[in-house]
Amino acid sequence: MQMWKKIVLSIVLIAIAATAFFWSQIIELNALRKYVSTFAPENIDRNFRELYIKYPAIDIKATDDVYPLKLKSTENVFPESFDHYGEQINTNSFITRTHTTGIMVMHKGELIYEMYDRGNTAEDYVLMASVSKSMLSMLVGIAVEQGHFKLEEPVTKYVPLLKNTGYDNVSIKDTLEMSTGIRWSEEYANLDSEIVRSLVAMSIGSLDLFAATSINDHAPGSKMHYASINTHVLGMVIRGATGLSYEQYFHDNLWSKIGAESEVKMLIDSDNQPQVYGGVNIRLRDMYRFGKLYLDQGRNYLGEQVIPEKWVEVSGIPDAPHLMPMDNNVIENIRFGYKYHWWVPPSPDGNDYAAIGIFGQFIYINPKREVMIVKTSAYPDYFTNGGYMNLESLVAFQAIAKHLTPDSDLSTSVDPIDITEQQTKITAHGK
Repeated sequence: MQMWKKIVLSIVLIAIAATAFFWSQIIELNALRKYVSTFAPENIDRNFRELYIKYPAIDIKATDDVYPLKLKSTENVFPESFDHYGEQINTNSFITRTHTTGIMVMHKGELIYEMYDRGNTAEDYVLMASVSKSMLSMLVGIAVEQGHFKLEEPVTKYVPLLKNTGYDNVSIKDTLEMSTGIRWSEEYANLDSEIVRSLVAMSIGSLDLFAATSINDHAPGSKMHYASINTHVLGMVIRGATGLSYEQYFHDNLWSKIGAESEVKMLIDSDNQPQVYGGVNIRLRDMYRFGKLYLDQGRNYLGEQVIPEKWVEVSGIPDAPHLMPMDNNVIENIRFGYKYHWWVPPSPDGNDYAAIGIFGQFIYINPKREVMIVKTSAYPDYFTNGGYMNLESLVAFQAIAKHLTPDSDLSTSVDPIDITEQQTKITAHGK
């Protein structure tokens, strides 16, 4: 009889384990199904306005002091067309074809253009996607300035959870420059890629624990390999070094400083940790207010130095060969540059750079011509030709900047990026 009890108990335990296993599989499949439906062409416009409603999110409040934006009536903001590697592209057609949901243009400190489309309005919140990464970059620069950590230090000093993982011996600087050596696929269309599995982990588990499963693929600091989990790790560093939650640090050092008109809707994982690498949902006008900080050398509308000026200066200037842009006038061989979670066009116009989010979210900064452009989109073909669309967009933004401030209007010439000079500047920074 005792033997039968043991057999029955074993069967019950096996059944429970099998049920738990299959139940976890069902949960993962449901999370995947929900993920796939987000980007369906017939849903994408609305979904990009409502992800913070469909998924768990927290509010990061704004202050009562709002920086007012006044649209200056200006004609002829856009060139009729622009040259894209030998092809003439109509500018208005480009804006429509890339499913623009909102766009704003600043020139010489003034808002000169604002437009919404595809059901979006000035009151809608829009997913920033990887533009969120550039917001984190700002916070890293502030944390360095405040003395919380140094860029050359290992991330594991502040995140013990990552010891004995692929992040061993990886510096904060390499993490910020997407040069960690972590094995990672950023293919959103591949349901087995690390980025998709991280999104599933976010829905049903912990991104911190997912980061702790990382393994290395190559030596850190040897090549730029884009991996969104690096940004989440930097969020973990900020939490570990400051002793504050990410949302508190975000509020205290960013959102309370720019005169935002509304709160941030920040996506969170099942442990209530923010999705640092792409979870910011804000209004287009607050996206504009954030970008203005970088065009104004880190100062806000009150003249307060919010971001260290040196950090702004170097944020868009690569300092190593594997981070440099490349353009030999052959569109198939171009390469974007990268620095501190900002992208550099293949053919820089002075030291212009951009924050780029999946499906067409942009903050483009051109200090040389005093131009900033913010654009939100819901580009349905991103999985097939998103890289081409990103390139075309930066070429379009450069053309708009040159149209607004032609070379003949520049008071001084700006030399191309001097790598040796910038390496010296950045090596000295943060030590």
